[in-house]
Amino acid sequence: MARSRALVVIAAFAASLALVLGLVVWLVGGDRSGGAAKAMIGGPFQLVDQTGETVTERDLKGRPSLLFFGFTHCPDVCPTTLFEVSELLRALGPEADKVGAYFISVDPERDTPAVMKDYLASFDPHLKGLSGSAEATARMLTAYRVYAKKVPLESGGYTMDHTALVYLIGRDGNFVAPFSLKRRPDEAAAELRRHL
Repeated sequence: MARSRALVVIAAFAASLALVLGLVVWLVGGDRSGGAAKAMIGGPFQLVDQTGETVTERDLKGRPSLLFFGFTHCPDVCPTTLFEVSELLRALGPEADKVGAYFISVDPERDTPAVMKDYLASFDPHLKGLSGSAEATARMLTAYRVYAKKVPLESGGYTMDHTALVYLIGRDGNFVAPFSLKRRPDEAAAELRRHL
């Protein structure tokens, strides 16, 4: 009896582990077959861009979009990624007008539209910075399965741990796959053109 209970627990653990590992592999680009995992990423949201205009999930329809979640006080990953997105947009030339590019704040306490506007002035003008209340931000992070956690610093301030993937959203407004920027901008542009 005890042995069969132990086998059931081990089997349940193994099945759970396989499911989690499968999802992780798929999120980092291992599984392109689609299926239920794609349906789990995305959903309704309402945030504000750096000019004060409301942006919702409906604005992601009609053209491919790149979404990157980060924050303006990020010391390295965020500015590096936004630079890479800017280089990709530059490589697209006039076709950059046919692509949405969004930097979505995971730090609603500090990243107001005015702060986002100042921060994004250093990057490609096609980039839109989205921010909102703590509640609106939490809804977006949940919908897109983004990890973000406030981490106190010894100095008294804080930083944010967060997911550092670039999400490719198709013209239908649905998640396609993580989008790699770790290549030459013209190569990334060639892949993105396939989604125009």
